[in-house]
Amino acid sequence: MQQAIEQDTTTQIVNTSRLYKLAVLAIVVVPFAATIYAIWTLWNRYVTPLDIGLMIGFYMLTGMGITIGYHRLLTHRSFETVPALRALLLIFGSMATEGPALTWASQHIQHHANADHEDDPHSPVEGLWHAHIGWLFGNNDVNPEKYGAWLLKDRMVLFISKTFLLWVVLGLLIPMAIGGLVGGWEAAWRALLWGGAVRMFVTHHVTWSVNSVCHTFGNRMFNTRDRSFNNWVVGLLAFGEGWHNNHHAFPRAAFHGMRWWQFDLSSYVIRALAKLGLVWNIWQPSREMMEKWAVKSGER
Repeated sequence: MQQAIEQDTTTQIVNTSRLYKLAVLAIVVVPFAATIYAIWTLWNRYVTPLDIGLMIGFYMLTGMGITIGYHRLLTHRSFETVPALRALLLIFGSMATEGPALTWASQHIQHHANADHEDDPHSPVEGLWHAHIGWLFGNNDVNPEKYGAWLLKDRMVLFISKTFLLWVVLGLLIPMAIGGLVGGWEAAWRALLWGGAVRMFVTHHVTWSVNSVCHTFGNRMFNTRDRSFNNWVVGLLAFGEGWHNNHHAFPRAAFHGMRWWQFDLSSYVIRALAKLGLVWNIWQPSREMMEKWAVKSGER
């Protein structure tokens, strides 16, 4: 009975119907149009510090939900944490509106299994545009049975994935409510614009830049069988995800920045949570492993 329920839930989550394609189009177009309007309001000084604060605050919350929750915790199992924090991180990731936790993790596992080869969902081998955004409109079927079968046995993942739209809506309504409480209806609508749509637009394109930019431009610390690069700009904007060659060399590593100057905000948060006793079993490669795969000076 439980297996049948899980299978039905999975079918609902990974449905790639025409309705899904229209939803993806809306998720791409609406935040873009809203951001153009937001730039106009900024130019005309119709923006308040609260608007910018909500945009930055929710960008960080939802971005950390992607980098720490969806990516390092769920997909690569880089560390362990308490159930409440795990749920919170996956909910924040859902608020980023990049897809349910189940499909996001499964597609990323597929990417690593086939990086820059056939069956990679978003490789720039097929063009930079495809890697950045075009892949969303292609044949995007998700196969968690093959890529991440353990996800289908995780009740928390299935529940948060099935209720994905609830978290998306809350990710829009919460900043709107904060704006309304502070400054009334006008402030509420501005908060929805900046803390919702603009934040969503920035989060999407920064995440997609890891797929496109970090497989096209940058430098390499490690020899890998793909075209992954470290890019410091994406590293800053994506809270450490831009150290992508490091990540492809050691996918399970909880800390992507592997030099003191490789700023990885997500790793600092994980370290802080570990000191509080909320995170443990953090995985990092040994010095010997890093030296084995390091790019030699003549290979750069």
